[in-house]
Amino acid sequence: MAASTKSSKIDNNVSLGPVEDLEKYVKADWWRHIFNANYLRTDGDVVEDKTITKDEVDLFTEILSPAQDSVILDLCCGQGRHSLELAGRGFTNLSGLDRSHYLITRARTLNKQQKFNVNYKEGDARKLPFPTDTFDYVILAGNSFGYFESDQDDLRVLREIIRILKPQGKLLIDVTDGSYVKENFQPRSWEWIDKQYFVCRERSLSENEERLISREVITHVKKGVIADQFYAERLYSRNSITDLLSLASFGKIQLHSEVKTESKRNQDLGMMEKRIIVSAVANKDWTPVKISQGQKKTVGVLMGDPNLSDIIKPDGSFDQDDLFTINELKQALANLPGYNFIYFNQHDKLIQDLLKKRDKLDFVFNLCDEGYDNQATKELHIPALLEILDLPYTGGNPQCLAYCYDKSLVRGIAKGMDIPVPKAFVIKPEDISFIDLPLKFPVIVKPNFGDSSFGITQDSVCYDLTTLENAILQVREKLGYNQPILVEQFLTGKDISVGIIGNPPESYHALPIIEEDYGKLPSQLPHICGYEAKWQPDSPYWQITSVPANLPEETEQFLIASCIKLFNRLECRDYARFDWRLDANQTPRLLEVNPNPGWCWDGHLAKMAKIADISYGQMLGKILQAAEERIGVVTPRSRFASLNSVEEALPITLPHIE
Repeated sequence: MAASTKSSKIDNNVSLGPVEDLEKYVKADWWRHIFNANYLRTDGDVVEDKTITKDEVDLFTEILSPAQDSVILDLCCGQGRHSLELAGRGFTNLSGLDRSHYLITRARTLNKQQKFNVNYKEGDARKLPFPTDTFDYVILAGNSFGYFESDQDDLRVLREIIRILKPQGKLLIDVTDGSYVKENFQPRSWEWIDKQYFVCRERSLSENEERLISREVITHVKKGVIADQFYAERLYSRNSITDLLSLASFGKIQLHSEVKTESKRNQDLGMMEKRIIVSAVANKDWTPVKISQGQKKTVGVLMGDPNLSDIIKPDGSFDQDDLFTINELKQALANLPGYNFIYFNQHDKLIQDLLKKRDKLDFVFNLCDEGYDNQATKELHIPALLEILDLPYTGGNPQCLAYCYDKSLVRGIAKGMDIPVPKAFVIKPEDISFIDLPLKFPVIVKPNFGDSSFGITQDSVCYDLTTLENAILQVREKLGYNQPILVEQFLTGKDISVGIIGNPPESYHALPIIEEDYGKLPSQLPHICGYEAKWQPDSPYWQITSVPANLPEETEQFLIASCIKLFNRLECRDYARFDWRLDANQTPRLLEVNPNPGWCWDGHLAKMAKIADISYGQMLGKILQAAEERIGVVTPRSRFASLNSVEEALPITLPHIE
């Protein structure tokens, strides 16, 4: 949620033509998709005007009188114009939050360019990713309130603000004057934004007259209609906004001088034309600190079984390198403050061991990427078991692991989301002829089911039918794989990985993007990071290193935005890694999604973290913290208490909006 008002986009940028009832076309979550480059283009004469921003911040600071070391949140901050202005004035403890990935990315870029230290997060104002009793002030500026379809959600936002404010902390809201807009909105308007873009607007009141419904058609002189958008905002009067603040437990509510905005290009200002400024104080006491038993959380660490065979590993079993990696993990975890760790790695008695310790565990760190009984097809059995035992855990749920184990399924989901993938086709076990090959060589052969680069070697890259048939034969006979095989266009561009720790959109950290450096690889070998690079130290592929990716800014933004979409669509949790490759036109194409990616000290995720000056132990700590925030860690005793002790929430009645 950013400043001003916009909406969701019609598929394929096709205009609907004349519409009689605008309200029927407004999506409930219009605010999720609209705040992008078009928003900054159409509203730029206000939200990109430094003089307007300076004047608004002058007014806000005059009302609030904050000290320069005050802890301040710029909520629904858009591209960060108010928080960056405050940073330029010497305020040192600033944060910003917005739902738009595009605008938050821009805010972070500007923050970095200007060498400020504002902490920007992407998230939903109804569920703020900040601890209780954190902020001295929250500023909700630029008419960013009243976007939700339900007024219950507006109340949720205010109650979240109460939670994160310190006792007697102050909120400032800058919201459109609903009474004025009802009487003075323009039913139709149009304007040239510049010599290339033209915008037409239609407006009407909703059926209950509580929201202003707007339509905006943006046209480019050469491209035609690029957006046909519908959006809606609730119209608060002075009385209704103060009533809502009172219901949310704010006190000392004050109405301040109005804000009137002028456009340098004489634009139709719509909801930004005349606004109400309201301040209020959080009527609350300090929240009691909850101390868990023994001051430390007890975490079960669930791993593969070193006493069982594992067909993924070169010798079919755990070797000295595996044991060294496990010891590095245990040492790193032992150095994390605030935790006690209990390890579970004997699968023949795993259920019994978990039942014995269940009442002592706060949650489980699921590092069993080998799968139950070290069988990759049973990786999803582990979280399924934890759910049956009602034990919270880190990482993907069974459905997520099932999705991502199937490469062709992930490809189909990505294509449906307009995320590019390489051209490919699937060979079923009964297929024996490839005369009508639908792809041009070179291609790469991959088992459709699996991870850890199982079945992907230098011989998987094929340059003609003969090498293709040999590669398929090798997977079928040598590896005993009798499942569908994916034959994919082999891309020769940069080999890229993107890592995310956290849970978008509320709170996440996109790690530095890395690419594989094939500079030391003999020229005759294909550039792939396959099985040899991960499991065979005597292979030339062991020389591959990972380095920071050298990519254009717009490519990085596209990659991170796409990964966040996939993260949410595939139900990843707490951390994930996404593998991409650039094609001949430098377009990134998705290869795989890895929920619960490799946790090893020298794995890809750890390499990304190291580039960001995050140690191996700190990386593990961030994953644990992400899980704690998501599941809301409670003491084991309360988790297994009788359900009869749970109280039913009382219904909420909201004041009538004038």
